[in-house]
Amino acid sequence: QVQLVESGGGLVQPGGSLRLSCAASGSIFRINAMGWYRQAPGKERELVALITGVDRITIVDSVKDRFTISRDNAKNTVYLEMNSLKPEDTAVYYCNAIVQLQSYRGPVGYWGQGTQVTVSS
Repeated sequence: QVQLVESGGGLVQPGGSLRLSCAASGSIFRINAMGWYRQAPGKERELVALITGVDRITIVDSVKDRFTISRDNAKNTVYLEMNSLKPEDTAVYYCNAIVQLQSYRGPVGYWGQGTQVTVSS
């Protein structure tokens, strides 16, 4: 019904930058929110940043001064600009979207397949 396709992960040195993208496609009435989560080896999946349809933004304190989330509503795409990357940012980053498929149906959450971000020298 809804597909989320992520791109932009990779290997980067400490202090470097990456930009993640996530495009949603399918039979979508409205996207209420899109965001990024990450999961490091042996750890729980955690929220990184979230942006709603009215551009209300939530970013966790650990990345607030380094990461920026933005959204292109016309393209159903969310971006995560990551600067000053640290080894502790290494994780699989997952895109999440809260979507209404029809106006009369409640929102449903969808996940992307994940993209690996590795910060290492």
